[in-house]
Amino acid sequence: MKPATIVCVLVSFSGLALSAQDGTSPFYDYRAESPGSVHKLTLADLPGPNATKSANNFPVPYPRPEGVIPKTLPGFKVNLFVSGLDEPRELRTAPNGDVLLAESDNGEIRVFRGVSKDGKPEQSETFATGLKQPFGIAFYPPGANPEWVYVAETGSVKRFPYRNGDLKARAVAQTMVAEIFPGANHGRGHWTRDIQFSADGKKMYVSVGSLSNIDDPDTHETEFHRADILEYSPDGSGLRVLASGIRNPVGMAVEPKTGALWASCNERDALGDNLVPDYTTHVQDGGFYGWPWYYMGGHHDPRLPDSHPDLRAKMITPDVLIQPHSAPLGFAFYQGSQFPKEYQGDIFLALHGSWNRGSRTGYEVVRVPLHQQGKASGEYQDFLTGFVTTDGNVWGRPVGIAVAKDGSLLVSDDGSKSIWRVSYVGK
Repeated sequence: MKPATIVCVLVSFSGLALSAQDGTSPFYDYRAESPGSVHKLTLADLPGPNATKSANNFPVPYPRPEGVIPKTLPGFKVNLFVSGLDEPRELRTAPNGDVLLAESDNGEIRVFRGVSKDGKPEQSETFATGLKQPFGIAFYPPGANPEWVYVAETGSVKRFPYRNGDLKARAVAQTMVAEIFPGANHGRGHWTRDIQFSADGKKMYVSVGSLSNIDDPDTHETEFHRADILEYSPDGSGLRVLASGIRNPVGMAVEPKTGALWASCNERDALGDNLVPDYTTHVQDGGFYGWPWYYMGGHHDPRLPDSHPDLRAKMITPDVLIQPHSAPLGFAFYQGSQFPKEYQGDIFLALHGSWNRGSRTGYEVVRVPLHQQGKASGEYQDFLTGFVTTDGNVWGRPVGIAVAKDGSLLVSDDGSKSIWRVSYVGK
């Protein structure tokens, strides 16, 4: 694919003057990803299906070049927080400021406490072992003094007794949901499950990705209760579908100001380089987001029958459309006190990076401004880049985001098997 010509102009949001991509196309690749660049995709930008050939451009594991670290905006500093991990995935901050990490491949939950003067954890322990592909982590009840930490495995939901400051699980896990959907414990297809609680603690949400790219649930029973966000009571009872048609809702978080649940989504593949945009959005109760028959804007996927006009008529356009195939995963709302005030409440979102695009995209952390109102306006800004070399080799792949107790930002990276720390040191 020949990249579009890139021209940089200045735009402003949240009081910041930032560089934005402009030119013959709103679509871009990793060479146009630079801290401060702003991107915005709209429904009017979407090409028709198969405007380009579908690509198989998987990143080959590549060692981090000596001395290379991710790049960020002036005034911010990046340092290596932890290295030598196994498969660092989701990160979550406990009410007391400890940070929990899901090491999915080896079935462990790690805990990191504090930040030393050289930007490293002051203490590190293994909280729990023996889990099956853990990913999502949530504290219950919400608030300053949780009594449990819930962990979403690929097939089930478990919880451990927990008090602030615990570095080791107090007891064996209790199983709250034995099987998230039929066959869930086999872990086929999209295997990550995130977990969150409503702000009032009355509901538990579990995100479940599809088994396939576009298998029709009408004819494939294996897609039952998949590509959904499921709702339960905290004890695992009362299952219902909160929202559907979300192909792979990897990450979830509750926006502090509005109490709204947000999710990130990896949309479908094999319709060309610039379809279908990934997204992040607040999730509406009863909302339908298109998969698999349709995609944003009410467009019909030509590979499937136009068999649900009722759903097509009510489908929801997500809040923020993201460069197709970027693979948004974990995110966090910034609630620290270290970054400048204009960052307060904004989303920091990890983009794991593309495989189904001729020219790579993603492999970065972006900021989604919520304008101190808890609502997005469609733009997102490159914040942490440089995980791809100039000749296209991928050495880092962001996954999880957490805000440390001191207000710095932590980013797990399962490419370099590390956690990066971004701190603000002033202009």
